[in-house]
Amino acid sequence: MGLTQVLIFAVAALLLRLVGRGVRRGWLLLAASAFAIYWLQPGMPIRYLDFWLPTATLGLAALSWAVMTPPEVCRKRENWLAGGVLAGVALAVAATRYVGMGNLFMATRPPQFGQAAIGIALVLLLVVLIARFLPRRDGLLTAVSMLVLTLFVVIKMPALAQLAAGGLRALGGQEASRALATDIRWLGFSYVAFRLIHTLRDRLNGRLPAVSLRDYMVYALFFPAFTAGPIDRLPRFQKNLEQPLTADGLTLDLGAGGQRLAVGLFKKFVMADSLSLIALNATNAAQVHQGRWAYLMLVAYSFLIYFDFSGYTDIAIGLGRMMGFRLPENFNRPYLKPNLAQFWNNWHMTLTQWFRAYFFNPLTRSLRRNRNLPAWAVIFITQLSTMVIIGMWHGITFNFLLWGVWHGLGMFVQNRWSAWFKGHSAWLDVQPWRKKLWELLGMVLTFHFVALGWLFFALPTPDLSWRMFRLLLGL
Repeated sequence: MGLTQVLIFAVAALLLRLVGRGVRRGWLLLAASAFAIYWLQPGMPIRYLDFWLPTATLGLAALSWAVMTPPEVCRKRENWLAGGVLAGVALAVAATRYVGMGNLFMATRPPQFGQAAIGIALVLLLVVLIARFLPRRDGLLTAVSMLVLTLFVVIKMPALAQLAAGGLRALGGQEASRALATDIRWLGFSYVAFRLIHTLRDRLNGRLPAVSLRDYMVYALFFPAFTAGPIDRLPRFQKNLEQPLTADGLTLDLGAGGQRLAVGLFKKFVMADSLSLIALNATNAAQVHQGRWAYLMLVAYSFLIYFDFSGYTDIAIGLGRMMGFRLPENFNRPYLKPNLAQFWNNWHMTLTQWFRAYFFNPLTRSLRRNRNLPAWAVIFITQLSTMVIIGMWHGITFNFLLWGVWHGLGMFVQNRWSAWFKGHSAWLDVQPWRKKLWELLGMVLTFHFVALGWLFFALPTPDLSWRMFRLLLGL
C-alpha cells in the first residue's frame, strides 16, 4: 500500500467506525473489503487480469466456506444476501468501465460487462451447487486445501508462473512468447491462502464451528491486513466482529489506533524508505568492492526489512483498532533477542505460530512415534523442514531455499548448544553483569547471523549472495 492508499483507508476506517454499528457493521465491512481487493490489485500486462484475480480471490474464499459449512447453514437467508453483496461488488467494479470511472477501483479498465457477468455467474453457480448439493466429506476439504496449495506453488515458482502467464496471454489473444514470471502478481494471495488453509484444517479436525458467509469473507478479506498480515485466526477475529461497539470505547479505539497508525507510517514511509537509498539490492551488490560498504548495505537492508514489514503491521493494527478490532501482534523487538529461537518467536509472530500449529507440531508428533529415531534427529528434521518451507513461502527459488536452510541449521545448532549449556551456566548467576554481558553477546551474534541470512533473501542468485559473503568475510 502506498501512502495515499493508507490515508484513504484511515478515512474509511473512521467512517466505518462511526456509521457501522449493530447489524450494519458486518455488511459494511464485507462490501468495503471486497471493493478494497480490486482497488489494491496492481495492474499487469495480461489483459484484464487485475479484475479476474480479485474475483478469483472472492470465489476461492466463498468455495472454501461452502465446502466446510453444513448445507442447513448454507441455506440461511443471510448467506444468500452475502453472496449477493459479493457478486454485486464485482459487477459494480466491472460496470465502472461504462461510466467514466474505469480506473476508480482498478489499475486498468475492467473487461466487457457481459464477460464479467458470465465469469461471476459461473463462480457463483459453482459455490451454490457445492453448498446445496455436495455432501460434506473430509476428502472435499482436503481437495480444496490442495487447490489452494497448488495455486500457491504456481504463482511462487518462476517457471510455473511464466508458463501460466503464457497460457493466460494466449487465452486473452496476446503474444504468449512474451510471458514473464512477473506477469502474475496476485496481491494478498499468500495471506489469504494461510487463512483459508487454517479454517479448512481446523474444520477437518472438528475444531471450527460453522460461521456465516458474511463473517467468513470479512475475516478472509479484512482490508487492513489483506496485503501484509498479520495472520489472524477465525475464532478470535469473529469475537471482535460480534463484540458490540460502545460510545465509551470510540475515543479509546480512535486514539490508540491513530497512534499506532502514525508509528507505522513513520516506520514505513520515513525509516524504511530512507534506508532503501543505501540498502542492499542486486544492483549495488554487483558493484560494491569493499567489505565495509558491503556491511553498511547489509545492515541497512536488515533494518529496512524490519521497518518496512513491522511498519505495515502497525498500519494494519492501527486501522483495525480504529474499527474496534484488536489484530494480533506480529513483531516484538526481534533484533534485541539473545538467540535465534527467540528471534523467530518475535519476528512475524503470526507466521511462526501458524507453521508451529499446522506443520511443526504435527510433524514432531509423527516423528516421535518412531522410537528408533533419536531426539536430536527429530529436532533436526522438524526445524530444518519448517524453515525451508517458510523460505519457499516467500518464493520457490534456490535463494529462498538457501535462506530456509541457513535458518534451519542455525536453529538446530542453537538448540543443541542451549541444551548443553544449561548444565554449564551456573557461573553466569554469580554476578549479574556476567548474565547481561552474555545476553548482549548473544544479541550481537544473533543479529549478525540473521543479517547474513538476508543475503539470500535480498539477492536473486546464489552466485551474487556468495560474492557478498566472500566480500564481507574479507575473502
